[in-house]
Amino acid sequence: MRLWIALLGLLCAGARIACAEDIPLPRPRPPPPPAWIEPHSFREAAGADFNSADVTHEPSDCRQRLEKLAVIAAMPRLVGPGACGGRDMVELSAVPVAGQPNVMLKPAPVVRCAMAESLAAWIHDEAAPRVKAAGTVLRSVDTYDDFDCRGRNRIVGARLSEHGKGNAVDVRSLTLADSRVFLLTDMTVAKDLRAGLRESACRRFTTVLGPGSDGYHEAHIHLDLAERHRGYRICHWEVREPPKPKEIASAQVPLPLPRPAIPAAAVKDGRKL
Repeated sequence: MRLWIALLGLLCAGARIACAEDIPLPRPRPPPPPAWIEPHSFREAAGADFNSADVTHEPSDCRQRLEKLAVIAAMPRLVGPGACGGRDMVELSAVPVAGQPNVMLKPAPVVRCAMAESLAAWIHDEAAPRVKAAGTVLRSVDTYDDFDCRGRNRIVGARLSEHGKGNAVDVRSLTLADSRVFLLTDMTVAKDLRAGLRESACRRFTTVLGPGSDGYHEAHIHLDLAERHRGYRICHWEVREPPKPKEIASAQVPLPLPRPAIPAAAVKDGRKL
């Protein structure tokens, strides 16, 4: 073995044969380009629709209304690639309801003021009263997704989602005062309560997606205020019932027929022939 290694070394040195240690390693791959190139100027960051004349310390009309309806915190203008982001953004943390503790939103969604106003009004005027009519008190609304700069259904290259505009919220479940939690898509929850929430949501929002819509909303409800041609609205939320157990035949299962008697001639000394 040592002789072979020595001969190989002579060949590499004398015959100018490329050995492993002489072969240059490939150059490292360049890092992938970032998904979003950082803006280089205020104008680039602010976006094409930014107008300095609109800048003011005064809250918008929407925020003045919302401050009377909900507990919010004003957010800075959110900027992202393309049309992603938005202005007049707020964090909606709670909705006061008379005669009971505030209805909390967990986690508190970050959305446009108009979306927050519609969501707070739906909780105050629809969700809380309907839960109270069912004999309990609404403690919190459990959200699933809010502002997120991404394509629809998280598909790369898809059209910008309303979430990317701060114009949508996904709602997963409601938590009640007795600590019970029920999914809005839970088929074991009273159907009339779920149907009422669906009907009220479809009146309040321009898009409502749930079970039966597209396969991406089987475990939560998507709500948004997308603007469409001629005010077109989408309401796809099937209020399903649990499957019925299979019916069991009431007729008695017949017993097997008795075995035929063995002829005496076929038996000898107590053994079968």
